[in-house]
Amino acid sequence: MQDRTDLDEVWYVVSPQNPFKKRRGLLHEFDRLRMVELAIEGNFNFKAIDIEFHMPKPSYTIDTLAHLTDKFPQHDFKLIIGGDNLTHFHKWKNSDQILELFGLYVYPRPGETVTFEHPNVMYVEAPLIDISATFIRKSMEAGKSVTYLLPPLVEDYIKGKKFFV
Repeated sequence: MQDRTDLDEVWYVVSPQNPFKKRRGLLHEFDRLRMVELAIEGNFNFKAIDIEFHMPKPSYTIDTLAHLTDKFPQHDFKLIIGGDNLTHFHKWKNSDQILELFGLYVYPRPGETVTFEHPNVMYVEAPLIDISATFIRKSMEAGKSVTYLLPPLVEDYIKGKKFFV
């Protein structure tokens, strides 16, 4: 996204609790944060942040964006979502405010054809990569190689913690 847009940096916000997902089955938030840190290690335009760890749960994107704006007023925040999330974006808390105050950069996902016209929605032309976290988890649970699907440090971390034994 950073190469294909005008973004100077990409911040990865690790969420302890997505309001649309059940808590069970999630790895601990600190493990997920660590894996993001390992995945982006060495790229100084990427940041992993734990801001939602210190906010009420579940985490709502509008609240996180407002908190980030208060804490870092020198930055102009945008929200990056996958095209698959666009289908249900209208169900997000204060989705209209997110659009008006921050805007969306939408990354294409294979098989997604949903489009939403709004002046603050930018569809990013990028390669379609048909890999999901679910696919990676199932592959690891089945003992299959994920060598080219994850950064080596993340794969080593997952194996070292025995998440999928």
